[in-house]
Amino acid sequence: MPYVALYRKFRPPTFEDVKGQDHIVTTLKNQIRSDRVGHAYLFCGTRGTGKT
Repeated sequence: MPYVALYRKFRPPTFEDVKGQDHIVTTLKNQIRSDRVGHAYLFCGTRGTGKT
C-alpha cells in the first residue's frame, strides 16, 4: 500500500464535508460563484485548525 500523507488522506473532498470553518467555506463558494477566484489564498491560524 503506497504512503499517503495524512493531510491528503483525510482532506474533505467537498465543501459540505468541511467542519467548523463555515465563514471560510462561504467566502470560497462566493468567489467561485462570482468567477473571481484568486491565484493564491493565505490561511492563518494555530496549529491543527485545518489550513492545509
